[in-house]
Amino acid sequence: MSYGTTEIEAIQAVVDRVSSYQDGAPEGTVAKELRDGLNEADVEVGEDDQQRLVEAIEADAGEVDAADVLG
Repeated sequence: MSYGTTEIEAIQAVVDRVSSYQDGAPEGTVAKELRDGLNEADVEVGEDDQQRLVEAIEADAGEVDAADVLG
């Protein structure tokens, strides 16, 4: 799936918000919060791309670049 600049910016904002509190969160929380945030931002992201974002957030203690993950 291809995303425009505005979509990537919205996705990045959601990823940043979810990343900020994912450390120590119960399993499944990151996926739920990411999904909820994307819905609130009214951005459609495919299931495979959502999973890639979740894995990147859970694996990286630093900043996750949504454009790189989805690129």
